[in-house]
Parts: sequence; structure tokens; C-alpha cells
Amino acid sequence: MNRLQPADYIVFFLYFIVVSSYGYYIYKRKSKSVSNSSTEFFLAEGSLTWWAIGASLIASNISAEHFIGMSGSGFALGLAISTYEWMAAFTLILVAVFILPIYLKNHIFTMPQFLAKRYNDTVSTIMAVFWLLVYVFVNLTSIIYLGSLAISSITTISFEWSIVGLSFFAVIVTLGGMKVIGYTDVIQVIVLILGGLVTTYLAITLLSEKFGYGKDLWKGLSLLKEQAPTHFHMIFDKEHKYYPELPGLSVLFGGMLVNNLAYWGCNQYIVQRALGADLKTARKGILFAAFLKLLIPIIAVLPGIAMYVLYQNGQFQNEMTDLNHVIKPDHAYPTLMNLLPAGLKGVAFAALTAAVVASLAGKANSISTIFSLDIYQKFINPQASEKKLVGVGRWAVIISMVAAALVTPALKSLDQAYQFIQEYVGFISPGVLAIFLLGFFWKKTSSQAALVGAIITIPISTILKFLPTWTNGGFPDYPFLDRMSITFVLVAATMILISLFSSKKENNSHVIEVDSKWFKVSPSFMVGSVVISGILIALYTVFW
Repeated sequence: MNRLQPADYIVFFLYFIVVSSYGYYIYKRKSKSVSNSSTEFFLAEGSLTWWAIGASLIASNISAEHFIGMSGSGFALGLAISTYEWMAAFTLILVAVFILPIYLKNHIFTMPQFLAKRYNDTVSTIMAVFWLLVYVFVNLTSIIYLGSLAISSITTISFEWSIVGLSFFAVIVTLGGMKVIGYTDVIQVIVLILGGLVTTYLAITLLSEKFGYGKDLWKGLSLLKEQAPTHFHMIFDKEHKYYPELPGLSVLFGGMLVNNLAYWGCNQYIVQRALGADLKTARKGILFAAFLKLLIPIIAVLPGIAMYVLYQNGQFQNEMTDLNHVIKPDHAYPTLMNLLPAGLKGVAFAALTAAVVASLAGKANSISTIFSLDIYQKFINPQASEKKLVGVGRWAVIISMVAAALVTPALKSLDQAYQFIQEYVGFISPGVLAIFLLGFFWKKTSSQAALVGAIITIPISTILKFLPTWTNGGFPDYPFLDRMSITFVLVAATMILISLFSSKKENNSHVIEVDSKWFKVSPSFMVGSVVISGILIALYTVFW
């Protein structure tokens, strides 16, 4: 039944009051610094603990695209979609060891700032504009869309009013600054994990009941593997129907690594959580986030697989198809949520809202950071006061959220939104990673090379995607993760060639300081990294 009961409203409003009250408390505790200091507002400098950093990383990352989109991909592809989460855990370790120290030791606060310091303002501005456009018109819109789709599916609230409500809630949280976002994200993560586990439990026990075993969780888990054996392979061969989405070993060493390194290491709204802390605290926070990443498939993928088994056995035929009887995988999670009893449905609803609002707030804060520090202060008002920058940042939050909300209804035609997001964000990720990695670790990389790399990334990605269509099959139709690998190699090779022919003076004019001593980690971090790596090896061995 697509409506909330009184018990659900009580649970949801309790969540809303707790988050709002705690956020207001954090805001007022140091209201003077939050209001007047740009570093405090944008970075919460020195204020976030390791557990707040880790929780905020996950809260900003996990959103409706995981609950709805990844469950939909679990329905269609199976456990293999978990590779985005599990390989991210490994990537977070690499970022903590090799990339984070370079930002912190060089006092980098924004990604465009790094590009300006390492290359020049032209490269920085081009990429700042790219990021702002992607954050607003891909990230914000897709999160609002999927969140609104879910809310309108499980309540009597319309899709349009769901857009308004989510956008408004996210703006309220974001206007308090990064400290408010960081600490409220701790509550958001607790709520989204608990609510996600409730929905997973329902899905597994529903499956057990369907096959006559009662509400037996462990039997339900074994039934998943028995009834959908093809949905429990992490690596697809070329004959697999969904090989274009997850092409074989590329999910380990190729495009997936490019995708994850660009996302976790060169992405403002992710890295920003750690930039206001010292290196030891930031690394502990990132390691905590890596452990949490291992859990996400349990709450995001398993429900989708359970719905696939139930659908194959005659359940939810109407709920999982549209008016034209086309299967809609992204309907899996909302359909499950509708089956929850009163009270628990409110918990799941709060979890979904928490995921959406936390992710929107994180992205909106990064939009305001880049616009205020890398566009407004640099080109419009270089003499802007700290208070003025914070004010501009708040207006940037409001305007970007309104723009995204207005564009959101255009996404209604999507089937698997998660894969759509990954593919089109991947149009710029390979070039971004090439520019950053060469900027970090090769002193000869020139500003001219970085500029060319920034310019050619999208054209190369576009050609690789659409040339097979234009030539009627005369050009290979590469899976999008393989296209990311090819684009990365082509951009990096082009940058290397240009740098080798650039003048010696230009090569050495903008070099970021890098010291190999920074890459040394503590024994506790090493132990945590080994544990995570061991778990990953075991998972891929069992489900290969």
C-alpha cells in the first residue's frame, strides 16, 4: 500500500527532529566561526573527528542511486554490481596512502586550487566549470530524481512535491556549513544502515516464506544462491548478457580502477571531508569509510537479487513492470519498502531520506566551495571578505539546488539510473585522473599538456561511445569501463608527449611538493588495510 501509517510518520518526524536539532546545536556551538570563516564553513577545519570524516564520506557517497539504482542493478545483473563498492574500499586505501598527503602537505582546499597551483588558472577554471556542471546537472539531478521516485512510490506524496521536499531539507542542512554536514552525517549513516538492514531482512525472509520455510533468514540467503546462481558471479565473460556493463577483469584492474581513483581521489565533494583534518585523523577516517563500504552490498544489492528471485517465481509482476509490460529494475527497492509493516516502513523511509539528503548536502557544499573560492573570489571579487565568501557560498547552494530540481523531471525515462550515472560521469573521469596523477608524480608534466588533456577528454569519450553507431558497426563497441581505460591511456600518452616537447622553463614552473616520507603509514592503518584486502580477496575468490 503506497502510504505511510501514523507510526511511520512518528518515526520519520523523530528522525527529522533529531537531525535538525543536532545540526542546529553544532551550528550554534561555534556560530561565530561558522558564520564568518570561509575555511570553517567550507572545510570545518580541524573540527571533524576520524569517525565523523568516515561517516560523512559514506553519507555523501551513499544515496538513492545506491538504494534504488544499485538494487535495480542487483535485480538485473546480480552481485557483480557490488564491485563498485568493494573495489572502492581498496581504492580508499590507495587514496589515504598516496594522494591525501599531497593535498594536506601542500595546503590544498579545492581540486581547482590544486590545478591552479600545479598548472595554471586556465586549466583550473576549465575543470572548475566542468565539475560545477556535472555536480549540478548529473549528480544533484540524479539523486533528487531517484529519491523522489522512491518517496512517491511508497507514500501519497507526488513526485513533484517529493522533489521540493528533498531539495528544501538538503538546503537547510547545507547552509550550516561542513561542520554541520559532517556531524549530522554520523546520524544519517546510522539511520541509513539500520533502515537498509531492515529492508534487506524483509526481502530475505519474504523469499524464505515464499518457498515454505517461514521467516528463516539463513534459509533465505541459501535460497538466493540456489534460485539465482547466475546472479552470484563477480566476473562476467564476453558471452554474458551484461558484459558491456561489467566487462570481465576490467572491473578490477582497468576502467573500474580509473573510475574509483578519479571519484575518491580527485573529487571535491569526497576529498573535501578530509582536507580540514590532520593526516593521521584523515587517514583513520578514510579507513573507517573503507570498512563501511564492504557492508553496502548487503543493504543495496541483496534486496534486488531477492526481488529478482521472487519475480521469476511469479511475484510482483505488476509492480516490476510499466504500462507497456517492460521490466523496470529500479522498481525493486520501492516495491520492497511498500511491504514493510507500520513503523518499520518509517525507518526505511527515514533511511532513504537520510541517504538522499546527506548526499545532496555534500555535493551542494562542494558546489558552493568551488564556485566561491575558484570562480567568485578569483574572477569576480578578489577582495571579498570571509563573511562575503560564506554568503556567496550559501547563495550558490540555493541556486544550484533550484536548478537541479527544475531539471530533475527530465530523467523519468531512465531504467537503470545507477549505470547511467556511472557512464556519463565517466566521460570526464579518465582525463581528470590523468591530469592529477601526472601532476602529482611527474614533475615534467606541463601546463600546456594539462590544458590539452582537459579539452580532449570529453571528445575522446564521445567518439569511443558513438563511433560504432555512426559507422554501422565498423568500429568496436567497447564497454564503457573499457572506454574509460582507453580514454585514460590516450589522454595520459598525449600529455606525456606534449610535456616532453614543452620548454624546460615551463616544465618546472609549477611543481607540487611530494616527499616519499609522507607515504609511510601507522601500524594500525597497515593492519586495517591488510584486513580489508584479505576480505576482498576472499569475496572475489568465493564469488568469482
